[in-house]
Amino acid sequence: MQALVLVGGEGTRLRPLTLTQPKPAVTLVDRPLIRFMVDWLGRHGIDEVVMACGFRAEDLRAALGDGVPGGPTIRYVQEEAPLGTAGPLRLAADKGLLGERFMVLNGDVLADLDLTALRRQHDETGATITLALHPVDDPSSYGLVRRDPGGAVLGFLEKPDPDQIDTDEISAGAYVVERSALELIPPGRAMSIEREVFPRLVGNGLYGRRLDGYWIDIGTPERYLQASWDILEGSVETEVERSADGLAVADSAEVNRVATISPPALLDAGVSVAPGAEVGPRAVVRGGSAIAAEASVAESVLLDGCRVEAGARVRGAILAAGVEVGAGATIEPGAVLGRGARVSPGALVAADARVQPDEVVETEAAPA
Repeated sequence: MQALVLVGGEGTRLRPLTLTQPKPAVTLVDRPLIRFMVDWLGRHGIDEVVMACGFRAEDLRAALGDGVPGGPTIRYVQEEAPLGTAGPLRLAADKGLLGERFMVLNGDVLADLDLTALRRQHDETGATITLALHPVDDPSSYGLVRRDPGGAVLGFLEKPDPDQIDTDEISAGAYVVERSALELIPPGRAMSIEREVFPRLVGNGLYGRRLDGYWIDIGTPERYLQASWDILEGSVETEVERSADGLAVADSAEVNRVATISPPALLDAGVSVAPGAEVGPRAVVRGGSAIAAEASVAESVLLDGCRVEAGARVRGAILAAGVEVGAGATIEPGAVLGRGARVSPGALVAADARVQPDEVVETEAAPA
């Protein structure tokens, strides 16, 4: 069984992280974000994954390669120009990369939904496309999917008013597709599968299956952080190794005995934490990073090679690789700092600020 994963977007909502690497290659806890999807697919019998690439495709290839031992093989197809969410299916098929039946998934989702059950219903109904549907607590900001008791989709409702809500099911960005559906997609044209293909199949082979479990769209810094904590706390089924309390410290990490590490937290190989520093709760500190004496990091992700100097405070933030935070500086919640940015001693990066790659913050970085 094959899967095509849509990874061609620019990840604008996660900038500045995605200015220097494609979103699927951004590290989430201990591996590139997209690896969680490949692992998930492998657990449900997918043996080949086709990545439909666009923005910074070569960086994605470098991050993923051809797969990992024991997991699905990975192949690539590259858009010369953006083709939306439908065009890449036709492109991959025309290049001979897809068979008669395959799965399609949005590449910015972290989930553990039962894709085997989705495939089973697809077989039983003889559907042309079967959508994975997921319940949400507040469906007003999503597009709802209405279906009958047998699973046939009856229609769609975009961002409904409260009095219009009659279901809590939304499309989870995963579906099983028969090759015959590609006849609805002209070659070489940018096209939305959600708006231009699915509606044409209502009453003619479009089905949905409710799948409970964990699901999140990692499209914003807030959701990126939430997904990190959910992985550390075991809220989603993954292959990340974690202890019972969610505290994972690599053997080669150097943590001073009078530093405080509060779970859940992950400290990667080569991390150093100096006397009196505080890390966590909810912290990911990647390889080669250093946290100096009396500094404090909580609710934050520090990617490879970051430095937080003495007395600095980092709260609810994302620091890309190589960021340096000067002594006594403050990084407030919601801030995102791009690769190689530097915050001068005593400076402030305000809540929700965006600091560009290699930018130097001398006194204050205001909210975006």
